Amino acid sequence: MTAEREAMTWPIFGTASRALSASVAESGFRPDIVLGISRGGLIPAGALAYALDCKNLFTISVEFYTGIDERLDVPVMLPPFLDATDLDNAKVLVVDDVADTGKTLELVHDFCRGHVAEARTAVLYRKSQSIVDPDYAWATTDHWITFPWSVDPPVVDRGGAAES
Repeated sequence: MTAEREAMTWPIFGTASRALSASVAESGFRPDIVLGISRGGLIPAGALAYALDCKNLFTISVEFYTGIDERLDVPVMLPPFLDATDLDNAKVLVVDDVADTGKTLELVHDFCRGHVAEARTAVLYRKSQSIVDPDYAWATTDHWITFPWSVDPPVVDRGGAAES
């Protein structure tokens, strides 16, 4: 991966999340549930849920990144675990900030399989090496992305990833 970075500011995020929401709406997909992947997907999921007038906003916690372009071998779901039966027969929009390797989206999409009526994926950024091609993406880049919610280091250092 290149050392170059793509910087998303809060104003760009506002434009991006609105455009991403419009793409979902224009496709005719009307999710019953927006499922945000913690942590990076939580803010985009909230924005999409508001724009799509979807009041059922769920979260699922997945750890994969341990630092800038450093990750575990595979993504791991963290407690508290979502009860998959809460998704039964729903149309679910799975939201994350970026489809980098695509492994996190794949894990969550597989988790939904067998329960949901339909699951689609939405991300702010798609990367060319992703093993999952999201149903909706605002932009494509192969740079490391600095998001507005992770541009500053944590106020408290608990040993987690400083940037996502």
